[in-house]
Amino acid sequence: MQQTRYDCWCARRPSCGGTLRSVRALVLRLARENSSWGYRRIHGELLVLGIKVAPSTVWEILRDAGIDPVPQRNSQTWATFRRAQADAILAADFFEVVTLTGARMYVLAVIEHASRRVRILGATAHPSAAWVAQAARNLAIDLDDTGHTARYLIRDRDGKFPALFDAILADAGVKTILSGVRMPRMNSIMERWIQAAATNCWTEH
Repeated sequence: MQQTRYDCWCARRPSCGGTLRSVRALVLRLARENSSWGYRRIHGELLVLGIKVAPSTVWEILRDAGIDPVPQRNSQTWATFRRAQADAILAADFFEVVTLTGARMYVLAVIEHASRRVRILGATAHPSAAWVAQAARNLAIDLDDTGHTARYLIRDRDGKFPALFDAILADAGVKTILSGVRMPRMNSIMERWIQAAATNCWTEH
């Protein structure tokens, strides 16, 4: 990155009549080395380096180079990761159900990305940290017994997941990946299954 800063300061700023060629090369380099960055993030990095260009200029440079200039580049990269690692990915989430007696229960489910097999780890009216941690232990034992080679588990930032949940899975060789804030598409397979389950339950009821 030091070399990049040197190159930047050696080039005259576009706002002062400098060469756009140097800026274009830097924009494309930042985009290729940081595939999750959209054009606004790249624009911000240029400002940090003292290069004053309009966001629209960055957008045009990326577009002309055939690189998606919008933030969706992040979701595309995420989708590529999910496809490449499908056999090794699990996803987990809580969802609520109401029993015939009116009691509200929290169900913890895990789904395998490749096979779409669903594991219901349990249901409780009070998902305490101890209860959720035990569910993680049970999952780790089940994965070991079935020979499943899970390496990643996607979950949201729900406060019902204690740190011990991630630690137990890490000991079993499963890395927890947190979905982004207000980014349900990062756990879309789990989200779609929950929606389908809820719809079927309501329909049958």
